[in-house]
Amino acid sequence: ALNPGFIKRMRTGRPYVRVKMAQSLDGRSALADGESRWITGPAARADVQRWRGRSQAIVTGIGTALADDPSLTVRLPEATEQPMRVVLDRQLGLSPTARLLAEPGETLVVTHSEDRARTDALIASGAQVLCLRPTPDGVDLGAVLDELGRRECNEALVEAGPRLAGAFIVTGLVDEIIVYIAPHLLGNGARPVFELPGVNRMDERFELELLDVQAFGPDLRLRLRPLAGR
Repeated sequence: ALNPGFIKRMRTGRPYVRVKMAQSLDGRSALADGESRWITGPAARADVQRWRGRSQAIVTGIGTALADDPSLTVRLPEATEQPMRVVLDRQLGLSPTARLLAEPGETLVVTHSEDRARTDALIASGAQVLCLRPTPDGVDLGAVLDELGRRECNEALVEAGPRLAGAFIVTGLVDEIIVYIAPHLLGNGARPVFELPGVNRMDERFELELLDVQAFGPDLRLRLRPLAGR
């Protein structure tokens, strides 16, 4: 319980994976146009910084990187190192001027593209570029975690949109889900929290075990663990 990342990496070669999402009470992660700042309040966002601070890697997708231009850094006074920022970017669409490339620490761009000019531009901006073989479903998430394990990352925090967050869950690569729930409603036109395949029977649902519930200002944080078998 005190050191799940190191234990998992020693056993499997992969880091302990947490998926973090923020949502409205009706299960929406952003407005229809993608605006999501801010669903939760300052206390919840400060708690996210603590999860970032204990992670060696923060994983996001190119959609989030382009829409939000995040820094993905730890903004705590006691922080002495920054986690590696990992961007899953199949076609190398990340701009060399992206904020996360200008921040302290390493940035790893994982791609399928062999575009030399775009690769060189990102490397010149300080990124490392890893080219993986594509899979029918996109980036090989297992191969990404294997690479993070080789780089001695014990804990990885996924901060991404509904599609990538859902992909980690569907492939069974998530050890823990952290969801912040804000007491407001965004309506049917807003975006979901996870993109998951539909289920036709109740026994096909994705079941979770509730580990902890805690309030941060007006928001609730739920920590959950996927149950084996789905």
